[in-house]
Amino acid sequence: MDLENMLFQGWPGLVRTLLIGILAYVSLVLFLRLSGKRTLAKFNAFDLVVTVALGSTLATILLDETVALAEGALALALLIAMQYLVAELSVHFPAFAHVVRSEPALLVRDGRCCAATMREERITPAEALSAIRAAGGHSIGDADTVILESNGTMSVSLRHAPPDPPRPHAVGA
Repeated sequence: MDLENMLFQGWPGLVRTLLIGILAYVSLVLFLRLSGKRTLAKFNAFDLVVTVALGSTLATILLDETVALAEGALALALLIAMQYLVAELSVHFPAFAHVVRSEPALLVRDGRCCAATMREERITPAEALSAIRAAGGHSIGDADTVILESNGTMSVSLRHAPPDPPRPHAVGA
């Protein structure tokens, strides 16, 4: 094992990483600005895949000397263009949107777990309870609804306790 070569392979590699890193980063930022905010939104699993793929592609451009900057920039542009195309098709064709996006799922209703849906979505009551606690509740019964959203987050709507009865006011105090 060549420890010296493992830690430092020379200045040309460092200069390449610095130069290509700056240029690839600038390219990615420009592409993202041109494509709009939707590109990095995480509305569904497809959006997450694109975000991870962009990061992986950027890392490959930086560290793999066999990948030229132009090839890497094209790969970044292709991923962004494909995400844009999928988003546009989803807006105009509901059937296509149904294929690439999952529908929200009701996990808890009126303080009770929807067991079949929870099994289907592979969510445990403990995970639903964790979301309820994060929203300020203390038990499953505190939730009016818990919805597993298309992006994998849970939305919680807590039941509202009846207001406290009015307290008599002391007169002349």
